[in-house]
Formats: sequence, structure tokens, C-alpha cells
Amino acid sequence: MREADRGHTRWGIVLPFLALPVVVLGVLIIGLFLWAWSDDDGTGGDGRAGAAASVPCTEALAFGAAERPANARAHDCTVQRGIDTSYSAVLRMPREDVRDWLRETYPNAPEPRTGGGVCGALCLDVTHEDGLPGTAEAHVVQVRVEYENAETARVRFSAFTM
Repeated sequence: MREADRGHTRWGIVLPFLALPVVVLGVLIIGLFLWAWSDDDGTGGDGRAGAAASVPCTEALAFGAAERPANARAHDCTVQRGIDTSYSAVLRMPREDVRDWLRETYPNAPEPRTGGGVCGALCLDVTHEDGLPGTAEAHVVQVRVEYENAETARVRFSAFTM
């Protein structure tokens, strides 16, 4: 063996092949951490998964095949999208008009329940099996009515898929 070849190994050839997987793995790990800490997570820019976004009240009501009564004020209309879609709206309207609006909107639904507690003054749960019109995109509509005073009702409308 020559003196110049002494101590010379084949690491000069093998080292680049061993370093390549380490570099690729390092880049993947760094990319994963940067992706996890990024602001773009597909939630609409606010960083919260399934966060509610404001929508026009006509859109929220239409999802459940409803229209705003002429004598009602609609507000706080939102949508949440995730695995399922959920729209909600709050209506303020004359107490005396609530039952008529529900009958006109869901003529094939059961009569609203009364009973207080979680239900409030009136409750109505409607599905396609028990009276939800075929034009509804929602699978379920829930209406919860609370009487604010002798003349005004607050109607909480929810329409969602399952």
C-alpha cells in the first residue's frame, strides 16, 4: 500500500449518499412545522375552525326554506361550515304573528310545542320526514321562540345539515 493511500477511506463516495436522506428529512420536518404554525389553515382567515361568519339573513332563512316575515326584523345571521353546514338567524316580530308564520312556512310540520325550559315559549323541529319542504337545503330546521314582552317575540332560527 502506498503512503499516500494510507488513511484514505471510501467515505468521500458514501457520505453524499448518506447525507441526502438526512437533508430531505430535515426539509420535510421544517416544512411541517412552518405549515402547522402558518395562518392559512382553511378556516376563512380568522384562524378558528368552524368559526361563524356573517351572511345575509335571506340566505340563512332560505337554507331552511323560510322567508323573513314582512313585520319581522332579522339580525345576527351566520353560517358555520365544516363537515356539516349550519345557518342561524334571530328574528324579532310580533308575538301574535309567530304561529301563522310557522304554519305558512312549514305547512306539513307538526304543531309547535310549548313548555318553557330549553324550549322557551314555543319550539318547532322539522326534518324532511316530518314536513320540511323539498326546497330546503337543510336536513333539520329548529325554531325556538321566547316572548320578550307582551308584544314582541324573539325567534331563534337554525337550519343545518347532518
